[in-house]
Amino acid sequence: MLDILLIPALSDNYIFLLHDPVSGETAAVDPAQAEPVIAALRKQGWHLDYIFNTHHHADHVGANLALKAQTGCKIVAAADDRRRIPGIDIAVADGDSLKLGEHHFKVMAAPGHTLGHILYYCPDSLALFCGDTLFSMGCGRLFEGSAEQMWQSLQMLKALPQETRVYCAHEYTEANGRFALSVEADNAQLQQRVRQVAELRRQNLPSIPSTIGLELATNPFLRENSAGIRQALGADDGATPLEVFTRLRLLKDGFR
Repeated sequence: MLDILLIPALSDNYIFLLHDPVSGETAAVDPAQAEPVIAALRKQGWHLDYIFNTHHHADHVGANLALKAQTGCKIVAAADDRRRIPGIDIAVADGDSLKLGEHHFKVMAAPGHTLGHILYYCPDSLALFCGDTLFSMGCGRLFEGSAEQMWQSLQMLKALPQETRVYCAHEYTEANGRFALSVEADNAQLQQRVRQVAELRRQNLPSIPSTIGLELATNPFLRENSAGIRQALGADDGATPLEVFTRLRLLKDGFR
């Protein structure tokens, strides 16, 4: 199995170090800062071979050039974002495959949060590195793409195996849980999960990773057909899933 190390960065970011113990190859996903990555590499005795970027925002690519200068790693990112992501060596697009040692990764285009957003899915380790597309009990804001684009991206993720671990790039779970309860208060599994997350955060432990199965049960942005959510939104029976999702996203944008 792929070794996966979570590194907290900035105020609420996560950087992920992925390590193949057989080949010794290592990749960093969305490095916001160089220092914690270098410290983790030294502690583990690993060498950085690749950076996998999901999108162009500074809190995901901020350490690209510093890490490349210090380690000689190659930077993998979306071809569509060549002008916005620094230091790209390997430009990829939807459907492309990558290897980290013997572990295969599928590149998945997921526009919505940004137009060039991509995901990295490792089927043999059932691990998804989804940047700011899917969050634990939430989804990314629509800074560049449309609601329909984000909805389609999430539909793609709903089809992954439910055991797939979801490694999103921010610790937003508590706030997302409060919003989820505001639109589906009677969801018992959601209530239980919110309690579990509160206990994890009380102990300063990460709420990440989640799983696709857990998100299907508790994430309102994957539950457009929930009768409770439709009732909370005042959506009549004729509202399409996309219309429900769009209302949810707008409601979340103003939620405090």
